[in-house]
Amino acid sequence: MGLLDSLSELHRQTSLSIHLRFLGHDIPLLPTFSAIFVASRVIKLLNGIRTVNNLPGFRLPLQPLTYPSVFFPTSWWNLGIGANWYWRNGVYDKFGSETISVVPFLYGEPTIHTSNLEVTRQVIAGQGQGPGQVKARHFDKSEAANRTLAKWGMNLVTSLNDVWRKHRRVVGPAFNNDLYELVWTETLNTYRQMEVAEGWEHRNAVVLPVVQKITTKLALLVVARCGFGLSFDWSAPPMGPDGTMSVQESLRVLADSYMLGLMAPDWVRNLPLPGFRQVRMAFNQFSSFMQREIEARTMEVRNEEESADVRKDAFTMLVRANEQETGKFKLDTQEVIGNVFILLFAGHETTAHTLAATLALLALHPEIQSEILEQIVSVVGYDRDPKYEDYSKLDKVLSAFYESLRLFPAAYIMVREATEDTVLDLPNPVGQEGFTQLPVAKGTQIILDMVGIQYNPRYFKDPEEFRPSRWYGVSNESEAFSAFSVGPRACIGRKFATTEGVVFLTLLLRDWFIEPVFHEGESKEAWAKRIFSDPIAGLTLTVKDTPVKLTRRKRE
Repeated sequence: MGLLDSLSELHRQTSLSIHLRFLGHDIPLLPTFSAIFVASRVIKLLNGIRTVNNLPGFRLPLQPLTYPSVFFPTSWWNLGIGANWYWRNGVYDKFGSETISVVPFLYGEPTIHTSNLEVTRQVIAGQGQGPGQVKARHFDKSEAANRTLAKWGMNLVTSLNDVWRKHRRVVGPAFNNDLYELVWTETLNTYRQMEVAEGWEHRNAVVLPVVQKITTKLALLVVARCGFGLSFDWSAPPMGPDGTMSVQESLRVLADSYMLGLMAPDWVRNLPLPGFRQVRMAFNQFSSFMQREIEARTMEVRNEEESADVRKDAFTMLVRANEQETGKFKLDTQEVIGNVFILLFAGHETTAHTLAATLALLALHPEIQSEILEQIVSVVGYDRDPKYEDYSKLDKVLSAFYESLRLFPAAYIMVREATEDTVLDLPNPVGQEGFTQLPVAKGTQIILDMVGIQYNPRYFKDPEEFRPSRWYGVSNESEAFSAFSVGPRACIGRKFATTEGVVFLTLLLRDWFIEPVFHEGESKEAWAKRIFSDPIAGLTLTVKDTPVKLTRRKRE
């Protein structure tokens, strides 16, 4: 008998020998347990379908936002964390609705996904046009989903209900024109430092193998200066003379390693594995810095006199605003730290990734570069630096930033949970008037698909096309642009990011023509597919490493 035959016979004999004695009968355990397991999964599936009121959609083994699912690539049986990007074309049409369900039968709870902006407004802000009475309090952020983002302290992003209102009252005043003027000035200064440090000043052509290295460093410097008031030079060494990590370097390491540095439990970060030591050092250094600075700036604000020389970085202004509060509206030390870090960390990610996507898209569209350059020259000219007062006049520059963020929305999903039984009004398909009501049970999670919204033909003609002209003439604060979210909880750092983006793009496009760097024999279409077709979905959505060439423009 061969080895395989021997193993098969052993398996047969073993299986037959494991029985359950019941009412005088032998019942094989393995088939029994298998039948029970299958039956339990069928019941879970049927209950899940009932929970979403038979809303059409996916029936899969795993809920796509759970840890088991994110470890596997997106496929026919596993949607994974990047599913919203891959299903942006056609999936909603396939199910005949802009709001669909995902019901898992192995692990996870059923969820509702929507690419409809009207439904999103109902969930986020309690704003609707249908017959229902959805209120903002009917949905809120999930405490479980927010837990990792509150690592540095409760903050505006993670707080719920009345706690959010307290945080908004204190944080709001810090985001004002003084801050935006500082962002403008520091972005301009950082660009000039970059030119010198990177050796661009006397060159007519520059090849950037990975443009993200430039945009990420620029965004980090601006955050350090305008967010924390740090003096952060483009060429600053990462380590101090005593061998300790600089605060600036710790911020960079945490930004590059957010999954380990910010979201992983302490015991994971303390594992003796390669690379973990640097993250631990960064985490400890930045934690110490934040504790020291909050004490120092509190004393500084309490003792400052009214003058034009007071510090205007976001950290100091938030401390100042908090010192003016009393009683229940005053934030504690850890909440101040949590707000400064999460808002500016998120702003760094969003701006860096969106600038990289903008440069990649403009590289493919020289005609759009020319159109934007014409406006830049007409507003700023060639012989002076742009001023903050020019911001509103450079709407075509801003439109390119907006359109890039539409195509690659950094905050690509938002998760809300029903806090009570309620009803959503689902707009009927295009061409049909009215709404269909969908009951939503308390505890059901709603996934607001920001990629799906930005690619929904209901809102955008030819949504796959890079067309900045969509935003020409649109107010800077208009909610017609929804990639920063909508309603009262829309991104408070929106103008921080757009101000930085407009300065950088104005300076770069005035000085340089951007074009793709191709692999040997690679076509323009193949380059675009390499960069755009499979973006990286993590804390934010971003295009892949982008190689571009900058050629100095000849002034006309």
